[in-house]
Amino acid sequence: MLLKGIEVDILKDGSLDSPDNVLAQLDLVLGLIHSKLELSRTKQTKRTLRAMSHPHSAILAHPTRGLIQQCVPYEVDMPCVIREAKRQGCFLKFNAQLERLDLHDSYCQMTREESVLVSINSDAHSAFDSANLRFDIGQTQRGQLEKQNILNSRPFSELLVLLNQTM
Repeated sequence: MLLKGIEVDILKDGSLDSPDNVLAQLDLVLGLIHSKLELSRTKQTKRTLRAMSHPHSAILAHPTRGLIQQCVPYEVDMPCVIREAKRQGCFLKFNAQLERLDLHDSYCQMTREESVLVSINSDAHSAFDSANLRFDIGQTQRGQLEKQNILNSRPFSELLVLLNQTM
């Protein structure tokens, strides 16, 4: 089975860059901040929280948007984001690209403590990138996450139920 999904940009005001009638037709919507990385911590946090509250938003992707030795992570109140993810029933996406380990171990521990599921993901742009999953798995282990803390370790039927609860 395949899911119909999209990664959408979270705009400066926290809205999503695709119309609701399009998002409503999908099984999975991931929100990601691509621009305006220089906003203050308060503004980035409000922006992120607004996007997470969108009725079609299921997963917050790249929650810090940092690129190792390329792009400083944007300022955001991650404990607040994690608490809001729990309240909204939203999930967080880890990205296993070598240059982008999004959530460090203390944030992994917070997600576990708050019972927020995370999705691990190769973010593959080529066939070779899928090998990067080992870095994500290592990061989640360092953060003391186990199989029950990982969204996409669930059987497909259970995954669909969880996703439907967010959208």
